[in-house]
Amino acid sequence: MRFASLGSGSRGNATLVEEGSTTLLIDCGFSSREIKRRLARLGKFPEELTAILITHEHADHIGGVGAMARRYKLPVWMSHGTWLQHSCGELPRVERFNSHQAFAIDDINIEAFPVPHDAREPCQFVFDNGQYRLGLLTDCGSITMHIQDKLNGCDALLLECNHDSDMLQNGPYPFSLKQRVGGRLGHLSNSQAAGLLRNLDLPGLRHIAAMHLSEQNNSVERVTESIGKALGCEEQWISVARQDSGLDWRTI
Repeated sequence: MRFASLGSGSRGNATLVEEGSTTLLIDCGFSSREIKRRLARLGKFPEELTAILITHEHADHIGGVGAMARRYKLPVWMSHGTWLQHSCGELPRVERFNSHQAFAIDDINIEAFPVPHDAREPCQFVFDNGQYRLGLLTDCGSITMHIQDKLNGCDALLLECNHDSDMLQNGPYPFSLKQRVGGRLGHLSNSQAAGLLRNLDLPGLRHIAAMHLSEQNNSVERVTESIGKALGCEEQWISVARQDSGLDWRTI
């Protein structure tokens, strides 16, 4: 199983997970033209995609879903709550999943789990090929025991490190936006991400990638320092998914 990011941040998000002949696009917050360009950078074509899997209905995650699904006749998987709230227009095929039950899309087994975020029914996922587990956790304002239970034992982890709390409080955002981002339904701070890592059981962890970094309220240096201390690892071992360049393929 391998994974990559086409881009991660407030201006657009899209992640690839691949196993065998199955290639999933998790979220699609870029235009179809931009997705095609970013896929090409990773050696992929839109025609090779199996399905689009949506975490929640915010524009930076679903902005390009409708156009991509219609143009390439892709099925779109989403929770029941996201389906009620989505703005993707008419879709060729919709599959609604229970956010408390496992399901499969061809070669990839998926465990969905709900997260605290200001959306209708936001979910994150653990992907399993029968041998390795890849956890994805972004767009989450606070950690629950359920989240921790789901991410225990992952071999690779894509983890939101959205903001440094001091930079957020002293930064340019208006007060209301600071409250939203830093609130329990907002986004994970570096310290929250580090705290989660300290509490997880990850004996076989092979990859850790920081996701959804704020361009105004965070820095790569602060993120890697925080995660490095939490895991007791070299900072160079930590990957960072950038807004513009994403993250190249990693294989578990």
